[in-house]
Amino acid sequence: MTTPQLSPTQVSPSGFDLTAPTAEERKALEASLTREEADVLLHHGTEAPFCGGLLDQKDAGVYCCRLCGMPLFEHKTKFESGTGWPSFWAPVDEAHVKAIRDVSYGMVRIETTCARCGSHQGHVFPDGPPPTRLRYCINSVSLEFVPYGAPLPDRLRRGEGVAKATAAA
Repeated sequence: MTTPQLSPTQVSPSGFDLTAPTAEERKALEASLTREEADVLLHHGTEAPFCGGLLDQKDAGVYCCRLCGMPLFEHKTKFESGTGWPSFWAPVDEAHVKAIRDVSYGMVRIETTCARCGSHQGHVFPDGPPPTRLRYCINSVSLEFVPYGAPLPDRLRRGEGVAKATAAA
């Protein structure tokens, strides 16, 4: 009898478990999504501009992946881009956001996905403010806002704690 090989746990520099959800966990996560969330997160859709629930969110806290709960962005890197989608100039931890070349719709862009679950978040463009000059243009339905001090969404039961400020930004 052979024992199945388990992949080692991958941990980000900020201490979060980057190990992808199992097939069973993923199925449970996807079952909790609304139709609009599933269209964006799973099928690379885009919500209409100026309609997202987090566009005008200005409270102190962390923006987490709606599917798996991974912290992706922090309020202090959010800025008004005028594009109609929440925009950030840096992720909480670069290891939490994956960049993928996207050639859909006859153009070349960089898609951003959650590094843990692979869900579509939006795109990153080289026209943001200092210090990075990047604009992470993210769909509101791809995110869940968590105020500082509140428990982070722990949909994968990994005990990842509470939302807190990072020293990076």
